[in-house]
Amino acid sequence: MLGDAFAYRVAFAYHETPMKPVTPSSGPGDTTRDTDRIRNLVELNVAVLLFGGTSLFAKIIDLPVPYVIFGRSAVAALAILVYSAVTRSSLRPLRRGDLAVLLGMGVVLAVHWVTYFQAIRLSTVAIGTISLHTYPIITVLAEPFADRTRLRAADAILALVVLAGIVVLVPEYSLASATSQGVLWGVVSAILFTMRNLFVRRYVQRYSGATLMLYQTGVSAVVLFPFVLLTGGLESTVGEWPLLLLLGSIFTALTQSLYAGSLRTLPAKTVAIIATLLPLYSAVLALLVLGEVPTIRTIIGGLIVVGAVMVETVRAAGRKAVRAGDGAAGGGG
Repeated sequence: MLGDAFAYRVAFAYHETPMKPVTPSSGPGDTTRDTDRIRNLVELNVAVLLFGGTSLFAKIIDLPVPYVIFGRSAVAALAILVYSAVTRSSLRPLRRGDLAVLLGMGVVLAVHWVTYFQAIRLSTVAIGTISLHTYPIITVLAEPFADRTRLRAADAILALVVLAGIVVLVPEYSLASATSQGVLWGVVSAILFTMRNLFVRRYVQRYSGATLMLYQTGVSAVVLFPFVLLTGGLESTVGEWPLLLLLGSIFTALTQSLYAGSLRTLPAKTVAIIATLLPLYSAVLALLVLGEVPTIRTIIGGLIVVGAVMVETVRAAGRKAVRAGDGAAGGGG
């Protein structure tokens, strides 16, 4: 079940077409297929790297977090709308009840992004990113209720390992600690991310990744717009719009496209393993760009969390590799 959370993240949050199992082949098309896989592997790493870079904007952009997420959502929605118009994608809800779900998911996305960036703003990029990646343990606890299944012992053990990693991250159990606040906001963001993924899987799998992201980012921008107007207005954001354009277009809309494209030829296990590197990419980028040096506790706790999740991801991806539409990971941030 821990691995299932990664499957939701790829197959349902960003995936546009079912991923076919990668099987050995022979013939004149081999070179072309190998070239495609190498290109997709590069695209996947670039996408995960960009997902990791997204977290830096929480520190770089000098605006309140809701303003940042409003700008990100608005720019991403416009970019995806242009893409949908060019590709003539249908944006109409296919079923009567789907519109309410799509709108609700947009609200959840807005709060998820706000809480994630708030976690980073209060602590560090590494703390915020690692805390967000506790969502597998949330999924383990939520899935039995959502799917009416039993909790597997192996998943419960790995979930406890992830929890142990979070305990190591927290230097003191007091909300006066910036790190503790960051972990708390990050875990709240993880809960919201899990909720969003479960809704996507349960109700709206039939929509393309572009359509899902258009509704979600569009609703997110609409939800946050009144807050921006009432607390400062768009004028206060003018100086930061170049960064907001970069965040919304390259680090959100384009990254989703790269990620979805990379899933067409790569095995689920490959996607899963690379996706678990996102916290590492984020921490390295924060070190290089922001000069944030992770503490020993952060390194040890992060290794415990990422290690446990990677073990379960590899185990689960092996089972899912033969099922169309399954995969793993990507930027909840």
